[in-house]
Amino acid sequence: MDREAIKEKLQTIFRVVFDDNTIELSDAMTAEDVEEWDSLNHINLIVAVEKEFGIRFTTREVYAANTVGEFVDMLEACLRRQGKIT
Repeated sequence: MDREAIKEKLQTIFRVVFDDNTIELSDAMTAEDVEEWDSLNHINLIVAVEKEFGIRFTTREVYAANTVGEFVDMLEACLRRQGKIT
């Protein structure tokens, strides 16, 4: 799975979690760019991503990413660490 495939899956997850089919992810996007992205929906997003990708983030990872690009980087690292991609 490459970065673009990860972003495509993430976009679908974002659209479901935030109930907004118009969301278009960009690496620079932050929580401030999505009206419904509050602390509760952040946790919902994390849970949905963990379930979809079959992974577990550490507590540090949950709060480390400030942009979608950083989130994708973190997700890639987590997938590699857990042997889901090479």
